[in-house]
Amino acid sequence: MLSLKLRPLSIMNNKKRQTPIQSPPPTPQTLTSKRPKPLLKSPKWVPLNLTQSELSLPLTFPTGQTFRWRQTGPLQYTGVVGSHLVSLQHLQNGDVSYCLHRSSSPQSNAEPALLDFLNMGISLAGIWEVFSASDSRFAELATHLAGARVLRQDPLECLIQFLCSSNDNIGRITKMVDFVSSLGTHVGSVAGFEFHEFPSLDRLAMVSEQELREAGFGYRAKYLTGTVKALQSKPGGGEEWLLSLRKLELEEVIDALTALPGVGPKVAACIALFSLDQHDAIPVDTHVWKIATRYLIPELAGARLTPKLCSHVAEAFVSKYGKYAGWAQTLLFVAELPSQKALLPPHVSDAKESKSTTGKGRGRKIVANASNSE
Repeated sequence: MLSLKLRPLSIMNNKKRQTPIQSPPPTPQTLTSKRPKPLLKSPKWVPLNLTQSELSLPLTFPTGQTFRWRQTGPLQYTGVVGSHLVSLQHLQNGDVSYCLHRSSSPQSNAEPALLDFLNMGISLAGIWEVFSASDSRFAELATHLAGARVLRQDPLECLIQFLCSSNDNIGRITKMVDFVSSLGTHVGSVAGFEFHEFPSLDRLAMVSEQELREAGFGYRAKYLTGTVKALQSKPGGGEEWLLSLRKLELEEVIDALTALPGVGPKVAACIALFSLDQHDAIPVDTHVWKIATRYLIPELAGARLTPKLCSHVAEAFVSKYGKYAGWAQTLLFVAELPSQKALLPPHVSDAKESKSTTGKGRGRKIVANASNSE
């Protein structure tokens, strides 16, 4: 296992999201929340002092980690962090700047909240330097695909999104996530897209299973309402309970999450990696399995994927990359996306299988439209 010595970056406190509770209970005609004050006039772009090697927007946002951000311009993505409506954009030199469109809390809170969401307490370049030293394929991919970062999302927001993602395609997932988002406070529109704060647990509890079914959630409706009910029963509140999972070991986190309705091992691993500081979480599905058997554990090629072998795949990644294995898998997944694979030199994109786990490694993380995604 690799031993990482990372350059420390300041870690920002995550802001708990508050959304006003509306009454009476919603009906299909009353699901849209009231609109707040207008967007800020003439918002300005502010440098974040982040190079493209630490954050590449195209390699981070449209990769299945979140379904609430939209591309609103060339190399520009917009979303909501807490109560802050923000856009991120690459400058000509590749550095990242941000624009605050609207915030219902002090504007001085926006940048710390954004940096926390971007997981800037961890040096991506520091991790990749260690991985590249022991993995020649990773080193070459990192040269072409720098900046593929793992986000640190609000746990409730991440959980609900991935409940929507199981066994479905990107279009339908986005539609369901948009419906849930619309229950929160509307914070504005950018480039024709409407944006909302993510609804609170109490707000989500006001929506019935039938309303979700009518909105196209199908069997996921009972999982979503069941999970919301289970979270409400947690001592201290479900949102605090989810945040407390950040202090536990990965196995404990997976056990806690899979006790919730509709949360299987893969969805639990997604939530753990993208919101609960479990950097060695490896979501495994049939796509990950095929790639792992090509490059990490070829001796198992042709075998049928079972829960036991899912654990073996995850162990293979952790054995090779250590406690930040989930971050390594982020790059390896991005390299498999058709849009990115087409940009890689042929000798990189068409790399042959390795014959041992100490050779070239390649994996795949979250595939939002994959089967077996629970």
